[in-house]
Amino acid sequence: MRKEKKSGGKLSPEKKNQAELFAALEILEKEKGISKEYMLEKIGQALLTAYRRDNPGAPENVVFEPDEKKKTFRLYARKTVVEDIFEPYEEMTLEEAREMFPAAEMGSVLNVEIKTMDFGRIAAQTAKQVIIQGIREAEQGALYQRFTANEHEILPAVVSRVDPRNGNLILEMESMRQSNGEKTEAVLTASEQIRGEVLNEGERIRVYVVEVKTDRGRPRVLISRTHPGLVKRLFELNVPEISEGLVEIRSISREGGSRTKMAVWSANPDVDPIGACVGPRGERVNAVVNELRGEKIDIVRWSEDVAQFVGAALQPASVLRVDVAADGKSCRAVVPDDQLSLAIGKEGQNARLAVRLTGVKIDIKSKSQDAAEPLPEEFYRQPEPEAAEAAEEVIEAAAEEPVKNEEKAEPVANLDGLVDDIFNA
Repeated sequence: MRKEKKSGGKLSPEKKNQAELFAALEILEKEKGISKEYMLEKIGQALLTAYRRDNPGAPENVVFEPDEKKKTFRLYARKTVVEDIFEPYEEMTLEEAREMFPAAEMGSVLNVEIKTMDFGRIAAQTAKQVIIQGIREAEQGALYQRFTANEHEILPAVVSRVDPRNGNLILEMESMRQSNGEKTEAVLTASEQIRGEVLNEGERIRVYVVEVKTDRGRPRVLISRTHPGLVKRLFELNVPEISEGLVEIRSISREGGSRTKMAVWSANPDVDPIGACVGPRGERVNAVVNELRGEKIDIVRWSEDVAQFVGAALQPASVLRVDVAADGKSCRAVVPDDQLSLAIGKEGQNARLAVRLTGVKIDIKSKSQDAAEPLPEEFYRQPEPEAAEAAEEVIEAAAEEPVKNEEKAEPVANLDGLVDDIFNA
């Protein structure tokens, strides 16, 4: 074994640089969550890449060996002591060997240290790029994991800036701010923003994480303010009976910024699912409406009976009768003559949302139209006395004033340049 020379307790410039690198890795692990083991592996790859760049055709006999206790690392080539050299990268003479290892003998396999400071400028730059890329990959991987853990959940965010070119919003994800104050940002595209909602820099909002996937190694996160999942999660946050399992949200259909229909149900006959979602004096549903800036919300009772469910879904129109086809996938809903337009809704919205809510194709007819058009044979005529039994609440409320973001934490100083000293670049 080669003995280290003592230097009066002072570290050589190379050892000092290595110690500083280990300190930087500890900061990286603490503040960015990138493990030292991962980065040491990347540093090893970088050094081997740099060595091979300086030594084209060199065999796979170079080893990277970190020592976390001593805060140092070594790069060495394994060479065999021979009489005549045929492979300079793999062999050395006895005379050369004994200059470094006095006890060396013919045939010994020795670890010959390679000085990183001897690498050429281009090789050193290549190594630095490998390390930087390793940091980026680790950061992207950690970010992907954090977003994946929150897929299909609501996250709080602050509007960081507005892109005037396309209307996209750059959001700072508040719950994902790192311990060093560094921001995690996501893009809320114009297509996923609530129609008519004007958001300014500093405003706090909540967004729904629709999907997380990778694109060329980088996390691609789709967040939304228009997705039905946002409404579902908001009610789960505001209605204890839902989080306790007493009330279930069976289906939701939504046109963001305009109207949502939600079907709820409870297995407990003593629990009113609609009343639970509305809350005392409408407090619970109003909290959701305020978050959605005044979007109308229709809460109806879910039923396994298709006729009853369709009748509820078409409210606020009164439904006289619902005739269901044998396959249960389509129906005819009959409404009073003066409520046909109400049942269909402006630009067909009420009917469109009812179809999405129930999953049933609905043909809406006025009473006079129904009398004039024979019912198809595959439909079962229902009794006509009254509309299907259902209940709903339609809530309209003005949105509260958005809260402004008072201050933003600045990220800590970056660690650029700490690798340069290894190569004396």
